[in-house]
Amino acid sequence: MALTRLTPRFLPKVWGSTHLAPWYPDPGEKIGEVWFEGVPKPPLLIKFLFTTGPLSVQVHPEGKTEMWHILAAEPGAKIAAGFREQITEQRLRESALSGEIEELLEWFDARPGDTFFIPAGTVHAIGAGLALCEIQQWSDITYRLFDYGRPRELHLDEGVRVSRLGPHAARQSARVGVLVACPFFTTEKIRVDGRWLCESRGRDQMIVMLQGQARIGAQATREGEAWLASVDEPAFDVSGTATLLRTY
Repeated sequence: MALTRLTPRFLPKVWGSTHLAPWYPDPGEKIGEVWFEGVPKPPLLIKFLFTTGPLSVQVHPEGKTEMWHILAAEPGAKIAAGFREQITEQRLRESALSGEIEELLEWFDARPGDTFFIPAGTVHAIGAGLALCEIQQWSDITYRLFDYGRPRELHLDEGVRVSRLGPHAARQSARVGVLVACPFFTTEKIRVDGRWLCESRGRDQMIVMLQGQARIGAQATREGEAWLASVDEPAFDVSGTATLLRTY
């Protein structure tokens, strides 16, 4: 089909949340990630993340550049990306083992509507109290550097080898329109109040519903849903009152 509603898959995580509203009904266990699947080889991997605890301090190798758009945030919620100053590989390894890495990272206040860009190789972390939409290249390779004492495997050799060792300007300034444009994807935030014509312009694209209700083509949709519009669908209407992301 040229316009396909993707299927959410709910992944339990120790740092996840039992409060997923308004996007989904509240579950009976802690859900940390929602992956959108249901078609072979979608152009990008889209997830929703819900946190009540910190994720590991981690890094991704080439092939996994990503962005985060903050949907909800408790007071004081933060994310980290890059370091406050240039460090050495030895300092990175030693700080990951000691836990000092938390203090070396650059932490950013995270509020609803904020966007952060995380290129491959950027050491990063997501704190507690957040709901966010993550858009990334299709890869799930993660190297954990520090995990707050949780009994999960670390990947110091691989992580140190691919890490960028300096500061990174992760926060993006746009609040609407183009949020991120990089060699691997472009993501736009669009507010629909009435009717919006979405044109493919010769490429597959994905639509993520953040707020509200609408119709995509002839089909009803609401917040928490994601769609794949293939290049075979040259144009379609989105009608209603909604906020969405378009990424391609």
